[in-house]
Amino acid sequence: MPFEIVRNDITRMNVDVIVNAANRSLLGGGGVDGAIHRAAGPELLEECRRLNGCETGQAKITKGYRLPARYVIHTVGPVWHGGGNHERELLASCYRTSLELATDYQAESIAFPMISAGAYGYPKDEAMEVAVETISRFLLYHEMSVYLVVFGRQEFFTGKKLFRDVQEYIDDHYAETHVRKNIEIRREKLWHRDEKAALEMDQSFFADGMSLPDAMPAPKAGYAPAARPRPAAKAKPVPDAATCEGSAADVDWNELVRQTDEGFSAALLRMIDERGMTDAQCYKKANVDRRLFSKIRSDPEYRPSKPTVFAFAVALELSLPETEKFLGKAGFALTHSSRMDLVLEYCIKERIYDVIQINEVLFDLDLPLLGNSSSVA
Repeated sequence: MPFEIVRNDITRMNVDVIVNAANRSLLGGGGVDGAIHRAAGPELLEECRRLNGCETGQAKITKGYRLPARYVIHTVGPVWHGGGNHERELLASCYRTSLELATDYQAESIAFPMISAGAYGYPKDEAMEVAVETISRFLLYHEMSVYLVVFGRQEFFTGKKLFRDVQEYIDDHYAETHVRKNIEIRREKLWHRDEKAALEMDQSFFADGMSLPDAMPAPKAGYAPAARPRPAAKAKPVPDAATCEGSAADVDWNELVRQTDEGFSAALLRMIDERGMTDAQCYKKANVDRRLFSKIRSDPEYRPSKPTVFAFAVALELSLPETEKFLGKAGFALTHSSRMDLVLEYCIKERIYDVIQINEVLFDLDLPLLGNSSSVA
């Protein structure tokens, strides 16, 4: 996808450019800076010596040497002093200047670390907000795959109201679905072993005002399932395809194909036109790569992943019933047994149609992100 938050080691990212959160000397240091210099080898330090340092908020580029990346862009993030010393503007400049420099070098993919969020003390949630906002704005006007690399398990969005609201929604529906399902399975097994205990179980639920939806009525005492004899299959005469009415020879196959319900690709293109959007407006809003969209447009039989379908549903700002129908076009359904489905259900109900904002929640819940994911190891 054009923008993806990933958990990885940035020195292992197979992209055109990786970004180094450097100090002003550009001569190496701790954290990400030290790791990149170690992985690239001594040649990187030799080239950095010739750059004569770098100012805060600016960026300079070198070769990648022993790294998988062709280039390293070195940028100097601001030290956090409480937010009153232009830290936000300087941090945004780090991302923006690095992206512009990568564009000058015809890079198609770039990976950023979390700049200033370590030893420089920038609050992690605010640092992430600046990164997401700056990168998202850049991608509105440029075609590039951008990765924001987080090393290890760190929570950046759990303090946000949307995350808390979604988590509460999941707790209310996901847990309830699984508890009720487990109760029904236990109840069914109990009726085969101990009818008295099963009756007591049912009575306790009714006494508490609970119901058992979708459960069969309680079996009568002495109930035991018996095998039902299957009727013998009757031999059917084989019709003569050349003479029999209604045979395959008489079927109008072209008419049958015309009656087939539209698939995902046709439905997507129709809805883009109905909403007066351009293709680019739609796939960018969906955080979907232009090449994937071209595949979908050119192949009426294309079968997307569920996150991709959700991404387009959000981009098109579909209602919940429209989303369910749209998922069906690709062979999927919305279910309360999936945490990802519950996140999307909540966001669509609340008319939250920002893919990046939704992906922040999905990322902290360790769920697949919306759009089409790329493999970068």
